[in-house]
Amino acid sequence: MPEELELKLEPAKAFDEVFIRQQVCRALRIDNDQLTAFRILKRSIDARKSPVYLLRIEAYLNGETMEVLPGGFNLSEEKLLKRRVAVVGFGPAGIFAAMQLIENGYWPLVIERGKTVKERRRDLAVLNKELVVNPESNYCFGEGGAGTYSDGKLYTRSKKRGNVLKVLQTFVDHGANPDILINAHPHIGTNKLPGIIENMREAIIKAGGDIRFNAKLTDFSIKDGKIESIQVNGNEDVTVDAVILATGHSARDIFELLSRKNVHIEAKPFALGLRIEHPQELIDSIQYKMADRGEYLPPASYSLVTQAAGNGVFSFCMCPGGIIAPAATDAGEVVVNGWSPSKRNGKFSNSGMVVTVNPAHWLQTYGEGPLAALAFQKHVEQKAFALNKSIVAPAQRMDDFIVKKVSKDLPECSYLPGVTSADLHKILPIFIGQSLAEGLSHFGKSMKGYRTNEALLVGVESRTSSPVRIPRDKDTYRHTQIENLFPCGEGAGYAGGIVSAALDGMACAEAYK
Repeated sequence: MPEELELKLEPAKAFDEVFIRQQVCRALRIDNDQLTAFRILKRSIDARKSPVYLLRIEAYLNGETMEVLPGGFNLSEEKLLKRRVAVVGFGPAGIFAAMQLIENGYWPLVIERGKTVKERRRDLAVLNKELVVNPESNYCFGEGGAGTYSDGKLYTRSKKRGNVLKVLQTFVDHGANPDILINAHPHIGTNKLPGIIENMREAIIKAGGDIRFNAKLTDFSIKDGKIESIQVNGNEDVTVDAVILATGHSARDIFELLSRKNVHIEAKPFALGLRIEHPQELIDSIQYKMADRGEYLPPASYSLVTQAAGNGVFSFCMCPGGIIAPAATDAGEVVVNGWSPSKRNGKFSNSGMVVTVNPAHWLQTYGEGPLAALAFQKHVEQKAFALNKSIVAPAQRMDDFIVKKVSKDLPECSYLPGVTSADLHKILPIFIGQSLAEGLSHFGKSMKGYRTNEALLVGVESRTSSPVRIPRDKDTYRHTQIENLFPCGEGAGYAGGIVSAALDGMACAEAYK
């Protein structure tokens, strides 16, 4: 049996294999020739005092053979069963659902409303330069889903929900850096992820899967409690045996379609707020307590949570060395998100700073209907747009926001469409503005230097999760009303990020028999 141990190493030594081997032998009190092999299971940073790396290591002694870690999917090219399972959406949930179906011997038909990653990139350039939103191809819709061009963070707390290692290994099998298998907060990067997604697509097609882009679900036919066929692009009817619905948290037309068809859906809590951007050097100095983090420490991140004005306030999707990006999916709305390249080498850090939105917040204005939370979300996005009749985003210096003072000028910002000075309290619902101001004041006390007028708040961060849940049985993953419908991933309200969405896609595919 291998020995497990933990080492605490200075940053400059944490990537030196020879030094690590010496420390393993020293910790186990063995000679070098007694250590057959070792591997790092987990790498994390402890920055509470002087920053150090914590390495959890598995060591093999006295000729023991190192165990081979399980791989990703086994996608056979053998003939698949003729059952046609429609996978609607080709984000993480849809990709991993398709792979799991193939591994189980079923034929997936994937329909994706958006374009391939290469075609999608051109639409994003138009969005950033000409400020024109393509409602079918943007930061949320297209091959790979929202994660492809919005960061590629792979951290998850969903370790009890499925095989996280299989998800990570699948990314490695298709081109990701193997470091994601051991880093405590694995990250691929927006510049690397598109190529990996393309490789996944080719693997699915090679194994017999069918993937169609520019293919939008526009209707479906129900008979005897089952979906009998789906309609694509308003004119093509496709007979299916089952549907895995993995459309993401921004596919509002799908929620509206389900509501029109009297398919049970329900409003659910979500979170809404702003993006906050600091100079990365400032966050590094706060977190690492040093002027220069050097070459061995990554750009610092943070995770913040508090209760303020009676509501939960927390940071979300923190992007070290990243940029703020336009994430609107339709005309007439302003939505911001964040992403980082693989090296996280930009000069700014940004994070969502959001407030929990509960039924009590939307009931009085929008009622109890299944689309009430969605209406709340849309209203705030449209108010942000109305300020400039453009996706140029309203912004305010951090301290000015806290004291309710309109900023006379704004610092440099990474948001390419541009920002304009505004009173963000007039855009946000009163309880969100109050909670954010109080919460940011709290965070300024717990992170000395975090509260500064050099930080910029940009609105609005509203797509943290789906404002709609599509209910399903907790054991069978089937919709509570339609026997062969499997609501899946973020859009159905059962995931929150790339890995958890992938796990949910696998679980839904595994549940289909």
